[in-house]
Amino acid sequence: MSKLHVNGRQHPVDIDPGTPILWALRDSLGLTGTKFGCGAALCGACTVHLDGQAVRSCVTPISAAAGKKIRTIEATTDGSDKVGAAVHAAWVKHDVAQCGYCQSGQIMSATAFLKSLPRGKQPSAAEIDSAMAGNLCRCGTYARIRTAVADAAQSLA
Repeated sequence: MSKLHVNGRQHPVDIDPGTPILWALRDSLGLTGTKFGCGAALCGACTVHLDGQAVRSCVTPISAAAGKKIRTIEATTDGSDKVGAAVHAAWVKHDVAQCGYCQSGQIMSATAFLKSLPRGKQPSAAEIDSAMAGNLCRCGTYARIRTAVADAAQSLA
């Protein structure tokens, strides 16, 4: 029996320690906002935060989360995350989502990136592109994503 600290709560899970965090979240805890995309850490749809760092949950075993805090897309809308709220608002304002499949991973990567910046720093387009490079969007909304991340950073300044 393992315990996962997810979105501020401890959850006992009876699952093999080698199981990817993605499947513990989706199948054991019912948190389906984190998506399965490629299963090889290449697309970013499964991005969650592990102690504040964006990680690919499809290849990160639950054993790597022992004693650490996991944060999922569900926690970015609960009112406790100012940066997450700013990113969500920018996503809506700039009409980023098309099919929407990659969006939870995109938002988690954007949120981790903005939290890593010094307070008030406005990232360049190149910095945003670099931070978001590991997240693929089949609909090709990269320009909107860049604009939304920049707008969220501006709103937090």
